[in-house]
Amino acid sequence: MDRIFTRVASAIATMAGQPLAFLVALLVIIVWAVTGPLFQYSDTWQLVINTGTTIVTFLMVFLIQNSQNRDGAAMQAKLDELIRAVSDARDPFIGIEHLTETQIESIRAALEKETGLEPGRVNTVDETVERLLDRT
Repeated sequence: MDRIFTRVASAIATMAGQPLAFLVALLVIIVWAVTGPLFQYSDTWQLVINTGTTIVTFLMVFLIQNSQNRDGAAMQAKLDELIRAVSDARDPFIGIEHLTETQIESIRAALEKETGLEPGRVNTVDETVERLLDRT
């Protein structure tokens, strides 16, 4: 069941991210809007688009979340493998994504402090990016 859902969810998420999917959705909206006068902008006419978009949105939330969960887990596995494979890397960092947000923030602050940067300072990123850009 899990494998089938993953295949179906991946296929639908891939299709939904294509320009053609957007064009089909846009075409549906245009057809609905053009038929407004034909149906005298009735409650039923409005209900059709409201119901359709609600159902599609509801289902897509779960498919997108599933896709993001798998992508995130794969990324963490790859990062864990890099940590494991690099001799100077610190193995305790493997699996830190399972810690609480507070614990992760403490680790981030300690790493920033360890590098000589002021922990939690917004400009830390700016300085790092500037140094990187200066290299080129």
